[in-house]
Amino acid sequence: MALLITRELHPNVAARAAREHAVRQLNITGAFDPARVLQNLDGVDAILCTPADPFDAALIAQLPDSVRAIATFSVGMEHLDVAAAAARGIAICHTPDVLSTATAELALTLMLMAARRAGEGERLLRAGRWHGLSPTFHLGVGVAGKSLGILGMGRIGRELARMARGLAMTIHYRNRTRLTPELEAGAIYHDSDASFLATIAFLSINIPGGAETRHWLNAERIAQLRPGAIIVNTGRGSTVDDDALIAALRSGHILAAGLDVFNHEPNLHPGYLELENAVLLPHIGSATVETRDAMGFLALDGIARALNPPT
Repeated sequence: MALLITRELHPNVAARAAREHAVRQLNITGAFDPARVLQNLDGVDAILCTPADPFDAALIAQLPDSVRAIATFSVGMEHLDVAAAAARGIAICHTPDVLSTATAELALTLMLMAARRAGEGERLLRAGRWHGLSPTFHLGVGVAGKSLGILGMGRIGRELARMARGLAMTIHYRNRTRLTPELEAGAIYHDSDASFLATIAFLSINIPGGAETRHWLNAERIAQLRPGAIIVNTGRGSTVDDDALIAALRSGHILAAGLDVFNHEPNLHPGYLELENAVLLPHIGSATVETRDAMGFLALDGIARALNPPT
């Protein structure tokens, strides 16, 4: 079976792919090039892509009939026109479950960095502007014992809640539906945005992207947060209204933010770059060797099922 891989994979995943398929490796860097993909699809049975590779309806319509599966190296599928693929009988595979712990770890990292001004402190040190200790130097805020609001209590949200309990944090959550008591594990459910936002000191955004959640965090909802709240986003950049969040960070209503995802990646809003109270990471929520291997193997598993359906 011939497999087209759009971008470089971790060596363990690439080695397995080469054992199982005749691989065509594009190693695209930067902007996605659909023309280059189309030029390399002759006889290809499956495609392994990433969230940086948008397979819209127009591109899917041009895929040769030999293509029977598209696997994406991600949980989210916003970059794929799933309906267009289904209309052509092309199976879509993704990689849920395996990145929950790594992404939750990064959300906790961002919470701690934002609260303790870690990014700002490192920049100060590297610039040679640290002149020693004093009682009022570089004061942040504590995390332990505070209230954490999790927007989207799926696998990642629940894993973050488990970790945060180790810091004696009180967990509140907002979800489309209330979880069972077993999955809640003591977390407090809110059936309205207003009660949820007014209660919490930290907000972690863990909802998927798409039209329904676009700019969920807007000026109105930011105003409902307590003054001095801290916001973390490891979900999707599209869920945040950048102008509203930047204004709140400048005014001090939001004490700090930790962001791993952005609108229009990799071209984030330049306003964030001017803010010392914004911790910015380049979409590395799942970027551990263990997780990226697991994602790649899961994508290959999905391809194998699609190309060799049970009889």
